[in-house]
Amino acid sequence: MINAVLVFNNNGQPRLDIALQQRLLQQIFNLVANRPATACNFLPLPPLLAGSNSWNTSDADEPITLLYRHYATLYFIVISDSLESPLGLLDLIQVFVQALDQLFENVCELDLIFNFETLHATIEEMIVGGCVVETDLNKIVACVRESEKVVKKGHGMRPGGGTGAGAGRGGFMGGDLVWTGR
Repeated sequence: MINAVLVFNNNGQPRLDIALQQRLLQQIFNLVANRPATACNFLPLPPLLAGSNSWNTSDADEPITLLYRHYATLYFIVISDSLESPLGLLDLIQVFVQALDQLFENVCELDLIFNFETLHATIEEMIVGGCVVETDLNKIVACVRESEKVVKKGHGMRPGGGTGAGAGRGGFMGGDLVWTGR
């Protein structure tokens, strides 16, 4: 199960974090940034971080693994239990970066800052409830672009501003109807 997906710049500023405390984010960045470029990309979560109850959401006490890739000025980090394949997670990061690159046409840090909705939509197309649901690059990019079209048109907008479930997959049962929630 994937517990968290994080993106940091080289200065340790989070570009994608989902409800994590700032102290934990800083510890994770320091752990990854201080490793030499020749070091392995897999490492166990240190005891200080592993002691936090927010990481292990499963009933069993599986060890938590931190896996990362460093691209140009950004660190992409995945925190998961030991049941996930590390090589599969490295591939997931690669697909995530390639999808962002296609969506932004040469992604850079400023794209992630000013288009965080696209960043979140991309990761939500790939991971749902801690499980990987899609790794086909073309499908991910197509779904995110389709959801952006729906948002731009103003169709399917909830009063709170969201698009509702299913908007990223072409609407209700693939038709032109968009479920707007309650």
